[in-house]
Formats: sequence, structure tokens, C-alpha cells
Amino acid sequence: MLSNAFHKPFSLLGDIRFWIVLLFIVRLYGITNPPLESAHIWRQVTVNMAARNFLETDPDILYPRVDMAGEKTGITGMEFPLLNYSIYLLSLVFGFQHWYGRLINLIVTSFGIYFFYLILKKFISPRVAFYSGMSLLVSIWFMYGRKIMPDTFSMSLMLIGIYYALVFMTEGKLYRVIVFLVFSGLGALSKLPSGYLLGLLVIPLFDKTIPGERKWTVVISGFLIVLMAGLWYLFWVPHLVSTFGFWHFYMGESFRKGFSDLVTHAGGVAEKFYFSALFSFVALALFVAGLILAFIRKEKLMLRIIGLATLLFIIFMIKAGATFARHSYYVIPYVPVMALFVGYALSGIKSSLLRTCLLAAVMIEAIANQQHDFRIHPDMRYLTGLEKIADSVTGPHDRILVNGGYNPVDIYYTHRKGWTMETGKIFQGHTLDSLRRKGCQFLFLNKKSVSDSLPDLPYHLSYGDDHFRIYDLTRQAP
Repeated sequence: MLSNAFHKPFSLLGDIRFWIVLLFIVRLYGITNPPLESAHIWRQVTVNMAARNFLETDPDILYPRVDMAGEKTGITGMEFPLLNYSIYLLSLVFGFQHWYGRLINLIVTSFGIYFFYLILKKFISPRVAFYSGMSLLVSIWFMYGRKIMPDTFSMSLMLIGIYYALVFMTEGKLYRVIVFLVFSGLGALSKLPSGYLLGLLVIPLFDKTIPGERKWTVVISGFLIVLMAGLWYLFWVPHLVSTFGFWHFYMGESFRKGFSDLVTHAGGVAEKFYFSALFSFVALALFVAGLILAFIRKEKLMLRIIGLATLLFIIFMIKAGATFARHSYYVIPYVPVMALFVGYALSGIKSSLLRTCLLAAVMIEAIANQQHDFRIHPDMRYLTGLEKIADSVTGPHDRILVNGGYNPVDIYYTHRKGWTMETGKIFQGHTLDSLRRKGCQFLFLNKKSVSDSLPDLPYHLSYGDDHFRIYDLTRQAP
């Protein structure tokens, strides 16, 4: 236990539950927006694609499918589609809407932050737990906790499970192991990097006050979780790809290439930690201060946590390679560790006024740096009408080609299946003729993705406006 850090909240403002609920309500602003904000639209629409296909094509959770697989079925390997399936189940009752995943993720993430607080409250101190929970609440988790993505969703499931594993080791009762197995298992399946948190359970295994049989029960349960995740990612995902012929899921780099990529993109890697993780330079300063303070005070538990977590997370970073440097959300699994040290630094400040001012500064700066994500990007709003346009010229089962490159956003909003590729590639050689033979019936050209003037096409122009041209590839131009 950390000395001299006990904190009893005497008011509503000192209750983490109040802040979790308050910021839950704040993040309901724009919750019904389709995924068209500034960051990572493509990642969100792929989640929705699988959910919508569960509803409209096949509800088998073992066979998720996407819309951009051309003439193929669309069945492919991806993360275990728990978030997608939750959207599907809600759609069974209310009909499909683009935004359900936002609400589901926000609910689960809010519980995850609360269980993060409970872990620290029980095993470090209530005071550190409060300030750490507040830091995590306004970190990158604030923004990504309402995106249709499995990152904070899976981490939250992991944290819930780990809380019950720790309580089982200290207090017993077998049902807690079952909760650990279910929640942490689903967390690791939903997003594999979240599973690195299981490694932190090594720390209490060295506690001599914990009965051996409880330790072995947790170890065996942890092994089962790793086995489940391994079967999905190392067996089932490759099986789906090889059987149905469409690659979608990123499995990472070799250690040599991944390390080289991290060195090459060192600036982007550093940015994920000094800004994207906490979205606050005040919080960053507190994180550094907390780390220094832990070394000075020789807080063994704190140092073991960050040492082991950092080592395990570096392995994940190397496997991710350049992708880690490019995508801000890859740092999400490490942010609770950073938040812990922010909270530790704040809890060590004797002046309550200074603590309050610094916490307020962290919250205001972090939220201000993320407020843009609550609105639809003005340049993307036109996509909301794309399905209606598609309905006016094509049938619901017509295969289409969109010049979206590797980004599936356009084809998702058409609510059609087919191909998406770069504009230049479409007009190279006999690409169009080849795709026509595979069943492609319409070409959707997004003018925004066209850098040069379009060539004259020998096909019937079925639709045209300021944003799109749609050609019927089954009909020649008059």
C-alpha cells in the first residue's frame, strides 16, 4: 500500500461515479451521428459493416463479413466481432442505425473506467484511484470511448475481469474466477493487444500471503484466455482468409521489421505518448512527476506495474511497427498505466487547492483537445445521402465499384457490396472489363477522390451531381 495517500470523498465532486456519469452525459452530444467525424471513419464503418451483415445476411458470429470483397462472399478474418454482434442484437429490436456502436462502447467504457478505479482503490489507495480515474476519463479514452471501435471496449472488459481476478486471489469465491474468465476472455478476443494486461497478474503471484491454490486457479484461467485468443487469431482468422479468399485483418510485422519501423518513425511514436495518450501537456508533466516521485520513494508496486506493463507493451509496439506511429488509437491499452502515475503525482500534492487547479487544468485541456470529434466533419456530410442516391439508380444486390482506394467509407454508405480501389487503378489497362466479367454493374466515382480530369467512359451515365458520377457498366453510352 502507498503510505499517506488515503482519501475519503466527502462530497459529490469527490465521487468518481459522479464524474463518470457526468461525462457520460456530455458524450451523449452527437451520439446519433453516423461515423463521419474527423478521426478513423474507415475503422468504424468496418465494424458497422460486419454488424449490418449479421443482420441482413447471416447472424453466425464465427463468419463476419465486409462489403468490399468484390465478387466474393465478404467473409474474412477480423477481431472477434463482439462489438459488431452487440450492434446486431440491438438492431434486431430497433432496426439498424449507424450509431448504436457509439452508445454500446460508451456504456462499456464507462464501466471499465469505474473498475479501473476500483482496482486502484482496493490495491493502491482511494486517493490515487480517484485522481487516476479522472485522468483516464479525459484521456484519449474520452474520445475513443464513443467511437464504433473495439479498443476502449476491449480494454474495459479486460479491466473488469482483472478486478475480479485480483479480488479472488485476496478474498476467494470461485464465481469471481468465472467472471474473470468471461470478461477478460472477451476483452482479449475483441482486441488482442488488450490481452497484455494479463501479464500484470504476474505481480500478485509473488505475494506470499495469497494461497497457492488461488494463484494456480488464476494462472490456469489466464492460460485458457490466452488459448481462446490464440485459437481465434492464429487458427480461425487464417482459416477464414484462406477459405473465403479475402484478406482484411492486420496481423503485424516481424520483430526485425517492426523495430526498424519504430526507429524510422520515432517522431510519430513519441507523439503517441507525449500528446495523443493524455491530450494534455499538464497531464504529461504530472505523469513524469509521478514517475520520478515513485523512484524517489521507491514505491515497489508502482515501479513493478510500469516496468512490466512497459516491457509487454513494447512487444506489442514492435509487432505493430509503423502502424503504431500512424494511428493514435494504438496507444489506448497503455494509457491506464500513464493515468495511474498522473493520479499518483496529484495525490502527493499536499495543497488541496493546487491539486484541484491542476486536475481542472488537465480536464479542461484534454477535453478541449478532443471536442472537435463530437461533430460530423463538414466535408464528409454529403455521404449521408449516398444510399438514397444509390437506391435511385441501382438495386440493393447490384455489385458496384467505388474509387475509394483502400478506404471502405464510400462503399459502406452506398449500402452495397463490391470493390473499392484508387481512381488511377480503375482506369489502368483492362481493369473495368475484368471487373465487369466478375459481376460489377455500376461505377461510383467520388469527384473528391479524382485528382485529374476524368476520361470519357463508354458507359451510360446514370447519375451526376457535385459529388458523384454513377455509370451503368451494363449499358453503353448513347
